[in-house]
Amino acid sequence: MTESPGRCAWCGTDPLYVAYHDAEWGVPEHDARALWEKLVLDGFQAGLAWITILRKRESLRAAFADFDPDVVANFDDDDRARLMADPGIIRSRAKIEAAIRGAQIFVEMRDGGEDFSGWLWSFVDGAPVQGERVGGDIPTQTDQSVAMARALKSSGFKFCGPVIVYAFMQATGMVNDHVAGCFRREQVRAMGRS
Repeated sequence: MTESPGRCAWCGTDPLYVAYHDAEWGVPEHDARALWEKLVLDGFQAGLAWITILRKRESLRAAFADFDPDVVANFDDDDRARLMADPGIIRSRAKIEAAIRGAQIFVEMRDGGEDFSGWLWSFVDGAPVQGERVGGDIPTQTDQSVAMARALKSSGFKFCGPVIVYAFMQATGMVNDHVAGCFRREQVRAMGRS
């Protein structure tokens, strides 16, 4: 993988991808609800291209009550049927069930006094890992993503293997994998120090 001038190569030239790269990808996220949303979206991506999720993200937000875990945790059979009939989202019964169960787990953790954000960030000792990436040497998983995936799965989350979790960690700024030469690399690094 080579990089385009001033930007990570993976985003190519699609305006939606470029905007995502330039404004969101790698920015440290600490809001528990936002982290849960991104984890669900990464789960929906399994087997698909991320651009598919970006194109369907607003429909997914609408279908899943703006990813309010308290609402989604109470989705019933009528909601499941509504979701399976919605052409604007990924209509995978397993992924829909995983999102609903993930909301229930999120609520159980929160109500039990566990901070979802703090728990996730503990896998990187509370601070972004600064990847020293050039060109194509970006891994697909790390020891931290393996550990986080194992913990998520043991808590009952689905669609959260080490590769999906590493993509989640990159997206949420737990890892800064903007490559050398990308204008966002130092900007995101500075965000991790604040």
